[in-house]
Amino acid sequence: MATGAGNLRYFATTEVLLRHQLVARMKPLLPVAVNRWHTKSHNQETTDSEIISGIFAPREAQMQQNVNDKPALLCEIATEDYQRDPTRFGSPEVAALFPDFEHLDLRTRGATIRLRHGGSGPPLLLVHGNPQNHVCWHKVASELARDFHVILPDLRGYGDSSLPDPGEDHCNYSFRSLAEDLLDVMDYFNYKEFFLVGHDRGGRTAHRLCLDHGARVRKVCLMDIIPNHYVWANPTKNWVIRTWHWGFMAQPEPFPERLISSVPAEYFLKSRMTIRGGTGINFFANAAMEEYIRCYTLKTITGSCRDYRATATVDFEMDTADKDRKIDNPLMLLWGARGQSPERAKAFVDIWNDYASDIRITQGMNCGHYMQEESPQEILAHFREFFGTV
Repeated sequence: MATGAGNLRYFATTEVLLRHQLVARMKPLLPVAVNRWHTKSHNQETTDSEIISGIFAPREAQMQQNVNDKPALLCEIATEDYQRDPTRFGSPEVAALFPDFEHLDLRTRGATIRLRHGGSGPPLLLVHGNPQNHVCWHKVASELARDFHVILPDLRGYGDSSLPDPGEDHCNYSFRSLAEDLLDVMDYFNYKEFFLVGHDRGGRTAHRLCLDHGARVRKVCLMDIIPNHYVWANPTKNWVIRTWHWGFMAQPEPFPERLISSVPAEYFLKSRMTIRGGTGINFFANAAMEEYIRCYTLKTITGSCRDYRATATVDFEMDTADKDRKIDNPLMLLWGARGQSPERAKAFVDIWNDYASDIRITQGMNCGHYMQEESPQEILAHFREFFGTV
């Protein structure tokens, strides 16, 4: 069983204790801002201070350090690493889901980003949501790699990416900051323009990226989201019940972290995903679910909550300022529509018409929220139709 949130009941209430307890319990899990594989032998231990500086350094300090630097490769993860240290790098079974993909840690201006990439052709950036990581694309990634260079990052705070300080008003977990990581990743691969897909939190990050840097996105697909500004400005009873986690995870640190950490990660994730998905969880591959459980440590719980705090504060401020701006990128909207009425589908499109000016395709799919894992063949067909033409 992978390390679960329930093993971290002692969650500290101070930043200092959080740092040192997290290092002590989760040292094998966390990417660090040093190139252990290139500067140290495999037998040398990375120090606690190196981990703390890489994981917790304020974004402002990292920006000062890296302001003139290009995104940098920190390490390449090799096949033997999955056997040597699956707690840190994931299992061989997960690696087998991504044949011929490379597995890297990259330093951006504000974080350390774990990613996989593979294939050849036009660049296609796929961005996951909560509470998952890049592995959620495993049922479509290899097929897409036949025609695209597929790039699959873990958002900062999620998966095996690092945990920067929250910053003032949670600014380091705003969708703008998350989008800047993605731009740095694409800069590393020397892509000035690219295709973009975002699901759930990744969709909100993609929306912000199009608002801030729309010229870099050739086409964008947003999956199962409506705009952040609209969500907060138009709450409904059904939304409050179905998406209870928005308000809960936005509560002050460490209240939600402590409660989530009081139960095993497997219990929390499976219960949470059953409620959110609406169609059960039997379609999840065992290896993928085990990977979500492995990664759902105190680090990821903390990063996720910081993400939701930013959504309710600094993101809403940005989105309110931009509420009358429409993205003009060619846009495909997909959403899980099982059990929903035709009126709900019409409302979904009508909402987006106020936020986007070039909607090319809209499709409610006969599935729940976790679309790429429940209906991968339909997702592939939509991606090929939309991204297969310039």
